[in-house]
Amino acid sequence: MDIDVLGALAVRENGISITPTAPKPRQVLALLALHADQVVPVSALIEELWGGEPPRSARTTLQTYVLQLRALIATALEAGQGSDGGDGGPVRTAKDVLVTLPGGYLLHSNGGTSDVREFDRLAGTGYRAMDAGDFPGAARQLREALALWSGPAFADVQGGVQLEMETRRLEETRLCALDQRIEADLRLGRHRELLAELTVLASRYRTHENLHGQFMLALHRSGRRGEALDVYQRLRGTLVRELGLEPSAALRRLQRSILMAGPENAAEVAVEAGGERLVRV
Repeated sequence: MDIDVLGALAVRENGISITPTAPKPRQVLALLALHADQVVPVSALIEELWGGEPPRSARTTLQTYVLQLRALIATALEAGQGSDGGDGGPVRTAKDVLVTLPGGYLLHSNGGTSDVREFDRLAGTGYRAMDAGDFPGAARQLREALALWSGPAFADVQGGVQLEMETRRLEETRLCALDQRIEADLRLGRHRELLAELTVLASRYRTHENLHGQFMLALHRSGRRGEALDVYQRLRGTLVRELGLEPSAALRRLQRSILMAGPENAAEVAVEAGGERLVRV
């Protein structure tokens, strides 16, 4: 089974889609697919579908959605393996793929692909490369991880409580990988190449201090000190107006460093942003 959730939901068995079009079975599949090979409790599925006010028939209706998913799985299995098992092995049934277990359901990936698992693997390799000082390797691995995203997670699923929480969690992992990839690129002197991307990111994430700090550094190292200071002032205005907060001490130190440095000292300016992290490039 091949599972993609980092964008539109796509789940395929034997290369054949088993993704339903009806909204609620789609929610069920999305949650099962994200946690493939793990038991998803019935209570979590019911909360996803109906929030805190499930109908009395919730369990029965959930079973109906599971049966609909198994019908799609059965069609895909029949197409892929035929009535005799295809390769001579045991014939897998829909109940073998979408398993009923005490307290919940498990979607069996049978060793297939998952874009979330691949993202986690590549990002983890990238983080370890950063820790080891291998900035080219880190930038490459993190760029590959981020390329797996084709849009917001579960972009075409009308999510409930559980999926909304998981979407936020996945977005945070994406932002962490993006932050580290940009840091690696800055360490490699790619500040001019980053300007267009950071312009978009600073506009999209208007209160994200680390991205703004990276944008300030990239501008300053490109000889655009005034624009770097403008980025700080815009961020400060947004933080004060929307959150009632001043920029962090780290970001204020970065601003002072840019103010005090002449163009000839651009390479000496350090990035210190949200997590009090010092990055000298």
